[in-house]
Amino acid sequence: MNDKKWIVLGLILFVGLFSFPFWFNVGKAAPAPEVVLTEQAKAAKECVMPTDFMKTEHMQLLDVWRLKVVRDGVSQFVNADGKEFDMSLSNTCLDCHSNKAEFCDRCHNYASVNPYCWDCHIDNPKGDK
Repeated sequence: MNDKKWIVLGLILFVGLFSFPFWFNVGKAAPAPEVVLTEQAKAAKECVMPTDFMKTEHMQLLDVWRLKVVRDGVSQFVNADGKEFDMSLSNTCLDCHSNKAEFCDRCHNYASVNPYCWDCHIDNPKGDK
């Protein structure tokens, strides 16, 4: 029982060291980057799905598109408003969002994700700037 003060001191030291990264970085998170839209995207005023959905679920949507096109041969997507779009990253998405560095890369770098889309798809199929 004489070691009680050393045990308490050791526990305090352990908790302090273990929690250091959490309390050291409180309030230091960088703000999310602002998305830069091309003039064509601004003119279209709508995407294949609502903006909030696209910000959070675009990879799931692209994954579903890939599966439907490759496995089922389906190439048309109809959104909730009944508007049809080609299921194509290169031709539908990059038609409006052609500035990959300003649109895709800024958010992907912020979130520390490395999507494999560009392994197969060129990032500027039409050569636009």
